Amino acid sequence: MNKVILVGRLARDPELRTTGGGQSVCRFAVAVDRRFKRDGQPTADFINVVAFGKQAELINQYLGKGRRIALEGRIQTGSYTAQDGSKRYTTDVILDSFDFIDSRNDGGYGQGSGGNFQSANNAAPAGGQNGGMSMDDVDSDFHLMADDDDLPF
Repeated sequence: MNKVILVGRLARDPELRTTGGGQSVCRFAVAVDRRFKRDGQPTADFINVVAFGKQAELINQYLGKGRRIALEGRIQTGSYTAQDGSKRYTTDVILDSFDFIDSRNDGGYGQGSGGNFQSANNAAPAGGQNGGMSMDDVDSDFHLMADDDDLPF
């Protein structure tokens, strides 16, 4: 089983590109705090994430550096030969679904609004067909996920 669940903050603004076939691809990094601290200082892992289709467009539009995100996906590794002839290895999380955790009013950085956007078939679909939701599809009774500090247990 190859499944990843992460909660963290965007380490940089998302970068949206379009493939030759018209498919949207968004790349960003998520800073995920480690449970244990080194010398009293918090440490984080910076994990590269790739989103496709409507989700890529939504992330690019509504999230920016410093915004919190919860995401689910799978790890994908690869390699390529750089211009200098050296072999480079990559490890990315391919996004399956995500949740906005904070809102504009929470003092988060960047743009944004709360919402839950999922796609059953969005990991680099071959055709132009991809799932996802728009902000118009969110129910009026939608509420943001609570921080761990607000949980009653």
